[in-house]
Amino acid sequence: MTDTVDVELTVNGEVRAARVEPRRTLADFLRDDLELTGTHVGCEHGVCGACTVLLDGQAVRSCLTLAVQVRGADVVTIEGLADDGDLNPLQTAMWASHGFQCGFCTPGFLMQITELLNDNPSPSEAEIREALSGNVCRCTGYETIVNGVLLAASMPANPTAS
Repeated sequence: MTDTVDVELTVNGEVRAARVEPRRTLADFLRDDLELTGTHVGCEHGVCGACTVLLDGQAVRSCLTLAVQVRGADVVTIEGLADDGDLNPLQTAMWASHGFQCGFCTPGFLMQITELLNDNPSPSEAEIREALSGNVCRCTGYETIVNGVLLAASMPANPTAS
C-alpha cells in the first residue's frame, strides 16, 4: 500500500481536502479527485500550457506541480472564472473574438491571460504575445486569441480571478 498525505487547499473559493499519494500531480488531483475536469492535460511536461491554473494568483503548470506542494494554497481553475454560470469579461471577449476553435487549449490560455490582466490591465500586443508564448494552440493561430485579450483589456470590468 502506498503512503498517502492529507491535502487541504482552497479551490475556486471552496476549501477542499483529500488524501493523495505524494507523487500525485495537481492536475490529476483537480481532475480525478475533485472532478474539476476543465483543467486539461496535454503534454504532461509543462510545455503546452493546457494545464495552467492560478496558484495564489500566479499561473502555474499543474502537470508539473504536486498536490502536496499546494497545501494551504488558493487555486483557481477555469471553473472558477465564471460567476454563477455567467461568463466573465475575459471569457466574453474571447467568445466575441472567436479566439478558440477546438477548445482543448482554452482553459490554459484563459488562466494565463487572467494572470496577465490582473498584473497589467492594459497590456500592449507585444506584452500579450510574450505572456502567451508558453501556451500552444494547434488550431486557430494566435491572432484571434491576441485580439480577444485586447478586447478584454478594453472592457470596463477587466477579468479577475474569483
